[in-house]
Amino acid sequence: MAAGLLLAATSAPPASADAGPISIGISPATTNAASPQMGDRLAFNTVIRNTGDKPIDGLIAWVSLVQIDQGKEQPIDLEDWSAHKAISRASLKPGETISTQWPMRLIQAGHYRVVISAVSREGSSLTPSPFADFVVRSKPVVESSRVLPVALGLPLLIGMSFIGWRRRGRDTG
Repeated sequence: MAAGLLLAATSAPPASADAGPISIGISPATTNAASPQMGDRLAFNTVIRNTGDKPIDGLIAWVSLVQIDQGKEQPIDLEDWSAHKAISRASLKPGETISTQWPMRLIQAGHYRVVISAVSREGSSLTPSPFADFVVRSKPVVESSRVLPVALGLPLLIGMSFIGWRRRGRDTG
């Protein structure tokens, strides 16, 4: 498995896509772990801008996530990942921006790509953001800090109970 580094540039300016009057920039949140693992939370920040000279009415933007591991390429059900589904805005004036953070809880190890898409009520095309790739490391299912007390404590408890039972048996006999 790869080292798990966040592949989207964290120190460079946010990447952006421009298709028509809608421009979308995306960047990983500064609070994201450098090497995230299952159970962690990540967030991606976007800035959606009206680059046209007319208001954009009925703007809708949503997040999509796909797994890109070879042989496992598939879209991901965001309900499991606790991600925001979509945002909407009645109108976005020329030059105006919407800043949004898209949080998600990492459920499964693998290589992923996130993209934000936007459409408007009058628009005839979809505007995607650039891709933001990241890797999720697997998390050990069995943690030694939880197993060790049981592994040592249970035999000790059984041994002490047996000794107590034997002593009690001698005292009454």
